[in-house]
Amino acid sequence: MKHLFIINPAAGKYDHTEELKSKIDLICKEYGLNYEIRVSEKPGDCTAFTKEAAASGAETRVYACGGDGTLNEVVCGAAGAANLAVTHLPCGSGNDFIKNFTEPGAFTDLNRLLDPDEALLDLIQVGEDYSLSICSMGIDARIGTSIQKYKHLPLVSGKGAYNLSTVVNLVKGIHRHYLVELNGETIDDRFTLICVCNGRWYGGGYQPVPQAMPDDGKLEVLLVKKVSRLQVAGIIGKYKTGRYAEYPDIFRRFTTRRVVIHCEREEVVNLDGEARWGKDVEIRLSDKKLRFFYPKGLSYAAGEA
Repeated sequence: MKHLFIINPAAGKYDHTEELKSKIDLICKEYGLNYEIRVSEKPGDCTAFTKEAAASGAETRVYACGGDGTLNEVVCGAAGAANLAVTHLPCGSGNDFIKNFTEPGAFTDLNRLLDPDEALLDLIQVGEDYSLSICSMGIDARIGTSIQKYKHLPLVSGKGAYNLSTVVNLVKGIHRHYLVELNGETIDDRFTLICVCNGRWYGGGYQPVPQAMPDDGKLEVLLVKKVSRLQVAGIIGKYKTGRYAEYPDIFRRFTTRRVVIHCEREEVVNLDGEARWGKDVEIRLSDKKLRFFYPKGLSYAAGEA
């Protein structure tokens, strides 16, 4: 078996490359592993490196060394590849996907990742791209894809960057007109945001649908209707903590395998922090598309019913 470590120097608040290389070299040499370290130089490199590993046909464990965006790039390269298993060695701002597990901090321990359990996970698919946790459109996607502008500011954490982006985008405008098709229903309305969940966490601590699970064969969709700037302050905390049921006139939750969103103009689509654009966007479940490995003994943290 080969171990491929893909490092993204742009992840987090500073470049972790040298410290990661030292850690990887020390442990992998100690165990006598067949391993390789590759460092990305530009967006898309992590996906390209992963696709090369898939094409080799060799049984390979791929370690996404970075944040959720790095993990997303690796996932896009590994989706459907039977010879690849993927995990996250986190050093990003949010590291949200691993919060689905009972002990997310264990993913920083490379020794534990070398003795893993493995699961087959579903993915969210949009065109040729994939998302492991969250796909969103609307104010939330605009917020999420603007975080890069703020996360490198002094004293600004991943959560702080998200909050700064939120303030800026709220000033720019709250809602858009969308035509949403799902479960045989067509909903024509103005929406603040649309969130499609395979995992539960994103944005450095947001958990809009606590019931979402990455291996249950379904997507959780939360539609947030038009709200004013004054309402946002009261609603955001409910949204963040998954308390959507307290505002049934604003939040609608659906369980589905496919949703199509028609926009009046091209809109940004957030796929685990990676931006794509579209006017007619089909979002669908891709069953058991990814082999994911994790420290032995962990399980998915229980979501609320």
